[in-house]
Amino acid sequence: MKNLILIAAALTLMSGCTSLNEATETSPTYDTEYPPALNELNFQSDGKRLNGLMYIADGPGPHPTALLLHGFPGNEKNLDLAQALRADGFNVLFFHYRGAWGSEGTFSFTHVIEDVAAATDFLRANAETYRTNPDKLILIGHSMGGFAALAAGAKDETIACTAGLAPANFGVVANVLAADPDRKAGFIAYGDSLQMLADTDGATLVSELIDNSEAFDALSYAPSFANRSVLIVGADKDEAVPLDAIVRPLIETYKSEPGVETTGVVLSGDHSFSWSRDALIDTVLGWTDGCR
Repeated sequence: MKNLILIAAALTLMSGCTSLNEATETSPTYDTEYPPALNELNFQSDGKRLNGLMYIADGPGPHPTALLLHGFPGNEKNLDLAQALRADGFNVLFFHYRGAWGSEGTFSFTHVIEDVAAATDFLRANAETYRTNPDKLILIGHSMGGFAALAAGAKDETIACTAGLAPANFGVVANVLAADPDRKAGFIAYGDSLQMLADTDGATLVSELIDNSEAFDALSYAPSFANRSVLIVGADKDEAVPLDAIVRPLIETYKSEPGVETTGVVLSGDHSFSWSRDALIDTVLGWTDGCR
Protein backbone atom coordinates (compact mmCIF):
# COMPACT_ATOMS: atom_id res chain seq x y z
CA MET A 1 0.00 0.00 0.00
CA LYS A 2 2.83 2.36 0.88
CA ASN A 3 4.45 1.77 -2.51
CA LEU A 4 1.16 2.48 -4.27
CA ILE A 5 0.84 5.79 -2.42
CA LEU A 6 4.39 6.76 -3.41
CA ILE A 7 3.72 5.89 -7.06
CA ALA A 8 0.50 7.92 -7.06
CA ALA A 9 2.32 10.89 -5.54
CA ALA A 10 5.07 10.66 -8.16
CA LEU A 11 2.53 10.55 -10.98
CA THR A 12 0.77 13.59 -9.55
CA LEU A 13 4.02 15.54 -9.42
CA MET A 14 4.88 14.54 -12.99
CA SER A 15 1.44 15.60 -14.17
CA GLY A 16 1.85 18.93 -12.41
CA CYS A 17 5.21 19.53 -14.05
CA THR A 18 3.77 18.80 -17.49
CA SER A 19 0.87 21.19 -16.91
CA LEU A 20 3.26 23.85 -15.67
CA ASN A 21 5.46 23.53 -18.76
CA GLU A 22 2.43 23.70 -21.05
CA ALA A 23 1.08 26.76 -19.23
CA THR A 24 4.46 28.48 -19.49
CA GLU A 25 4.73 27.78 -23.22
CA THR A 26 1.21 29.08 -23.99
CA SER A 27 1.17 32.00 -21.54
CA PRO A 28 -0.31 35.09 -23.23
CA THR A 29 1.58 38.35 -23.33
CA TYR A 30 0.49 41.28 -21.18
CA ASP A 31 1.83 44.55 -19.90
CA THR A 32 3.82 43.57 -16.80
CA GLU A 33 3.82 47.15 -15.49
CA TYR A 34 0.09 47.69 -16.12
CA PRO A 35 -1.45 44.20 -16.18
CA PRO A 36 -5.15 43.43 -16.41
CA ALA A 37 -6.70 43.11 -12.99
CA LEU A 38 -9.88 42.56 -11.00
CA ASN A 39 -10.23 44.94 -8.06
CA GLU A 40 -12.81 44.87 -5.31
CA LEU A 41 -14.08 48.34 -4.46
CA ASN A 42 -16.86 50.31 -2.86
CA PHE A 43 -18.17 53.83 -3.31
CA GLN A 44 -20.81 56.08 -1.80
CA SER A 45 -24.27 56.86 -3.08
CA ASP A 46 -26.21 59.26 -0.86
CA GLY A 47 -24.01 58.22 2.06
CA LYS A 48 -24.50 54.49 1.56
CA ARG A 49 -21.69 52.13 0.60
CA LEU A 50 -22.16 50.23 -2.65
CA ASN A 51 -20.09 47.13 -3.35
CA GLY A 52 -18.53 46.55 -6.73
CA LEU A 53 -15.81 45.08 -8.92
CA MET A 54 -13.57 46.83 -11.41
CA TYR A 55 -12.28 44.83 -14.37
CA ILE A 56 -9.17 46.73 -15.48
CA ALA A 57 -7.89 46.29 -19.02
CA ASP A 58 -4.33 45.56 -20.03
CA GLY A 59 -1.99 48.51 -20.49
CA PRO A 60 -1.58 52.00 -19.02
CA GLY A 61 -4.73 53.41 -20.57
CA PRO A 62 -6.63 55.54 -20.03
CA HIS A 63 -9.26 53.00 -21.02
CA PRO A 64 -12.85 53.60 -22.08
CA THR A 65 -15.03 52.23 -19.31
CA ALA A 66 -18.38 50.48 -19.29
CA LEU A 67 -20.74 50.47 -16.32
CA LEU A 68 -22.41 47.05 -16.40
CA LEU A 69 -25.83 47.33 -14.74
CA HIS A 70 -27.64 44.23 -13.53
CA GLY A 71 -31.36 43.60 -13.49
CA PHE A 72 -34.07 42.93 -10.92
CA PRO A 73 -32.97 41.44 -8.60
CA GLY A 74 -29.68 40.68 -10.38
CA ASN A 75 -29.42 36.92 -10.76
CA GLU A 76 -27.99 37.33 -14.28
CA LYS A 77 -24.86 39.43 -13.85
CA ASN A 78 -23.46 39.15 -17.40
CA LEU A 79 -19.89 38.83 -16.14
CA ASP A 80 -18.92 36.91 -19.27
CA LEU A 81 -19.64 40.16 -21.07
CA ALA A 82 -17.45 42.00 -18.55
CA GLN A 83 -14.56 39.66 -19.33
CA ALA A 84 -15.05 40.07 -23.07
CA LEU A 85 -15.15 43.86 -22.81
CA ARG A 86 -11.95 43.87 -20.75
CA ALA A 87 -10.21 41.64 -23.31
CA ASP A 88 -11.31 44.19 -25.94
CA GLY A 89 -9.62 47.05 -24.08
CA PHE A 90 -12.45 48.36 -21.89
CA ASN A 91 -12.50 48.74 -18.15
CA VAL A 92 -15.77 47.49 -16.65
CA LEU A 93 -17.41 48.53 -13.39
CA PHE A 94 -19.97 46.10 -12.02
CA PHE A 95 -21.73 47.03 -8.80
CA HIS A 96 -24.80 46.39 -6.66
CA TYR A 97 -27.34 49.14 -6.10
CA ARG A 98 -28.40 50.40 -2.69
CA GLY A 99 -30.02 47.62 -0.70
CA ALA A 100 -29.08 44.93 -3.25
CA TRP A 101 -26.86 41.92 -2.52
CA GLY A 102 -25.21 43.43 0.56
CA SER A 103 -24.78 47.04 -0.51
CA GLU A 104 -25.94 49.43 2.18
CA GLY A 105 -29.26 51.27 2.13
CA THR A 106 -32.79 50.67 0.94
CA PHE A 107 -33.55 49.20 -2.44
CA SER A 108 -35.85 51.14 -4.74
CA PHE A 109 -36.11 51.73 -8.46
CA THR A 110 -35.50 55.44 -7.94
CA HIS A 111 -32.34 54.65 -5.98
CA VAL A 112 -31.13 52.44 -8.83
CA ILE A 113 -31.16 55.39 -11.23
CA GLU A 114 -29.45 57.62 -8.68
CA ASP A 115 -26.82 54.97 -7.99
CA VAL A 116 -25.84 54.84 -11.66
CA ALA A 117 -25.14 58.57 -11.51
CA ALA A 118 -23.09 58.06 -8.32
CA ALA A 119 -21.09 55.35 -10.10
CA THR A 120 -20.22 57.65 -13.00
CA ASP A 121 -19.16 60.34 -10.50
CA PHE A 122 -16.93 57.77 -8.76
CA LEU A 123 -15.26 56.77 -12.02
CA ARG A 124 -14.55 60.35 -12.97
CA ALA A 125 -13.13 61.14 -9.53
CA ASN A 126 -10.90 58.04 -9.54
CA ALA A 127 -9.87 57.93 -13.19
CA GLU A 128 -6.13 57.81 -12.45
CA THR A 129 -6.47 55.02 -9.89
CA TYR A 130 -8.28 52.71 -12.31
CA ARG A 131 -6.63 53.88 -15.56
CA THR A 132 -10.03 55.08 -16.77
CA ASN A 133 -10.81 57.67 -19.43
CA PRO A 134 -13.46 59.84 -17.72
CA ASP A 135 -14.61 61.19 -21.09
CA LYS A 136 -15.38 57.70 -22.44
CA LEU A 137 -17.95 56.20 -20.06
CA ILE A 138 -20.55 53.77 -21.44
CA LEU A 139 -23.74 52.49 -19.83
CA ILE A 140 -24.70 48.87 -20.56
CA GLY A 141 -27.66 47.44 -18.65
CA HIS A 142 -29.67 44.23 -18.69
CA SER A 143 -33.42 44.16 -17.97
CA MET A 144 -33.96 46.63 -15.09
CA GLY A 145 -30.35 47.65 -15.70
CA GLY A 146 -31.30 48.47 -19.29
CA PHE A 147 -34.06 50.71 -18.00
CA ALA A 148 -31.61 52.31 -15.55
CA ALA A 149 -29.07 52.86 -18.32
CA LEU A 150 -31.64 54.71 -20.43
CA ALA A 151 -33.00 56.68 -17.46
CA ALA A 152 -29.57 57.71 -16.17
CA GLY A 153 -28.14 58.25 -19.65
CA ALA A 154 -30.99 60.59 -20.53
CA LYS A 155 -29.91 62.83 -17.64
CA ASP A 156 -26.16 62.79 -18.40
CA GLU A 157 -25.29 64.23 -21.81
CA THR A 158 -21.62 63.34 -21.33
CA ILE A 159 -22.47 59.65 -21.77
CA ALA A 160 -22.05 59.15 -25.52
CA CYS A 161 -23.13 55.49 -25.67
CA THR A 162 -25.94 53.68 -23.85
CA ALA A 163 -27.08 50.08 -24.31
CA GLY A 164 -30.15 48.21 -23.11
CA LEU A 165 -30.09 44.40 -23.27
CA ALA A 166 -33.65 43.13 -23.00
CA PRO A 167 -34.38 46.50 -21.40
CA ALA A 168 -37.43 46.84 -19.18
CA ASN A 169 -39.79 49.77 -19.64
CA PHE A 170 -41.17 50.37 -16.17
CA GLY A 171 -43.76 52.78 -17.52
CA VAL A 172 -45.37 49.90 -19.43
CA VAL A 173 -44.93 47.53 -16.47
CA ALA A 174 -46.60 50.03 -14.15
CA ASN A 175 -49.63 50.38 -16.42
CA VAL A 176 -50.01 46.61 -16.70
CA LEU A 177 -49.85 46.17 -12.93
CA ALA A 178 -52.37 48.96 -12.36
CA ALA A 179 -54.83 47.38 -14.80
CA ASP A 180 -54.43 43.69 -13.96
CA PRO A 181 -55.05 42.61 -10.32
CA ASP A 182 -53.68 39.13 -10.91
CA ARG A 183 -50.39 40.37 -12.32
CA LYS A 184 -50.16 42.93 -9.57
CA ALA A 185 -50.61 40.21 -6.95
CA GLY A 186 -47.99 38.08 -8.68
CA PHE A 187 -45.47 40.91 -8.73
CA ILE A 188 -46.11 41.63 -5.06
CA ALA A 189 -45.56 37.97 -4.19
CA TYR A 190 -42.35 37.90 -6.20
CA GLY A 191 -41.10 41.10 -4.57
CA ASP A 192 -41.78 39.63 -1.15
CA SER A 193 -39.54 36.65 -1.99
CA LEU A 194 -36.44 38.69 -2.83
CA GLN A 195 -34.40 38.49 0.36
CA MET A 196 -31.37 39.93 -1.45
CA LEU A 197 -33.16 43.32 -1.66
CA ALA A 198 -33.12 45.14 1.67
CA ASP A 199 -35.81 47.19 3.41
CA THR A 200 -38.50 46.77 0.80
CA ASP A 201 -41.36 44.46 -0.15
CA GLY A 202 -43.56 43.68 -3.11
CA ALA A 203 -46.32 46.17 -2.27
CA THR A 204 -43.79 49.00 -1.82
CA LEU A 205 -42.16 48.22 -5.16
CA VAL A 206 -45.48 48.07 -7.00
CA SER A 207 -46.59 51.36 -5.48
CA GLU A 208 -43.36 53.01 -6.57
CA LEU A 209 -43.84 51.80 -10.13
CA ILE A 210 -47.45 52.92 -10.38
CA ASP A 211 -46.75 56.31 -8.75
CA ASN A 212 -43.95 56.94 -11.26
CA SER A 213 -45.52 55.45 -14.39
CA GLU A 214 -44.94 58.57 -16.50
CA ALA A 215 -41.44 59.29 -15.19
CA PHE A 216 -40.47 55.64 -15.69
CA ASP A 217 -41.62 55.49 -19.33
CA ALA A 218 -38.40 54.73 -21.21
CA LEU A 219 -40.01 55.79 -24.49
CA SER A 220 -40.07 59.36 -23.22
CA TYR A 221 -36.28 59.41 -22.80
CA ALA A 222 -35.59 59.12 -26.53
CA PRO A 223 -35.32 62.88 -27.33
CA SER A 224 -32.61 63.24 -24.68
CA PHE A 225 -30.27 61.01 -26.70
CA ALA A 226 -29.92 63.31 -29.71
CA ASN A 227 -26.41 63.11 -31.19
CA ARG A 228 -25.64 60.03 -29.11
CA SER A 229 -25.52 56.29 -29.71
CA VAL A 230 -28.07 53.82 -28.34
CA LEU A 231 -28.07 50.02 -28.64
CA ILE A 232 -31.25 48.06 -27.87
CA VAL A 233 -31.13 44.25 -28.00
CA GLY A 234 -34.19 42.05 -27.65
CA ALA A 235 -34.71 38.29 -27.42
CA ASP A 236 -37.42 36.51 -29.39
CA LYS A 237 -38.36 34.07 -26.59
CA ASP A 238 -38.15 36.56 -23.72
CA GLU A 239 -41.11 36.15 -21.37
CA ALA A 240 -39.93 38.63 -18.73
CA VAL A 241 -39.47 41.58 -21.11
CA PRO A 242 -41.56 40.59 -24.15
CA LEU A 243 -40.13 41.53 -27.51
CA ASP A 244 -43.33 42.83 -29.12
CA ALA A 245 -44.81 44.52 -26.06
CA ILE A 246 -41.71 46.30 -24.79
CA VAL A 247 -38.51 45.97 -26.82
CA ARG A 248 -39.74 46.56 -30.37
CA PRO A 249 -41.57 49.77 -29.37
CA LEU A 250 -38.34 51.01 -27.78
CA ILE A 251 -36.34 50.24 -30.91
CA GLU A 252 -38.93 51.89 -33.17
CA THR A 253 -39.27 54.99 -30.99
CA TYR A 254 -35.54 55.58 -30.63
CA LYS A 255 -34.94 54.94 -34.34
CA SER A 256 -37.63 57.47 -35.26
CA GLU A 257 -36.17 60.16 -33.01
CA PRO A 258 -34.15 62.67 -35.07
CA GLY A 259 -30.44 62.65 -34.31
CA VAL A 260 -30.39 59.49 -32.20
CA GLU A 261 -27.99 56.90 -33.62
CA THR A 262 -30.00 53.79 -32.74
CA THR A 263 -28.96 50.20 -33.34
CA GLY A 264 -31.76 47.70 -32.81
CA VAL A 265 -30.99 43.98 -32.76
CA VAL A 266 -33.21 40.94 -32.12
CA LEU A 267 -31.49 37.69 -31.16
CA SER A 268 -32.76 34.20 -30.56
CA GLY A 269 -32.90 33.81 -26.81
CA ASP A 270 -34.73 33.91 -23.53
CA HIS A 271 -34.46 36.80 -21.07
CA SER A 272 -30.84 35.93 -20.23
CA PHE A 273 -29.91 35.09 -23.84
CA SER A 274 -29.10 31.65 -22.46
CA TRP A 275 -28.38 29.97 -25.79
CA SER A 276 -27.06 33.04 -27.60
CA ARG A 277 -24.42 34.45 -25.26
CA ASP A 278 -21.76 34.53 -27.99
CA ALA A 279 -24.10 36.41 -30.33
CA LEU A 280 -24.97 38.87 -27.56
CA ILE A 281 -21.31 39.52 -26.74
CA ASP A 282 -20.41 39.92 -30.42
CA THR A 283 -23.29 42.39 -30.84
CA VAL A 284 -22.16 44.50 -27.89
CA LEU A 285 -18.49 44.44 -28.87
CA GLY A 286 -19.32 45.43 -32.44
CA TRP A 287 -21.36 48.38 -31.17
CA THR A 288 -18.74 49.53 -28.63
CA ASP A 289 -16.14 49.91 -31.40
CA GLY A 290 -17.81 53.23 -32.09
CA CYS A 291 -17.67 54.26 -28.42
CA ARG A 292 -13.93 54.38 -27.91
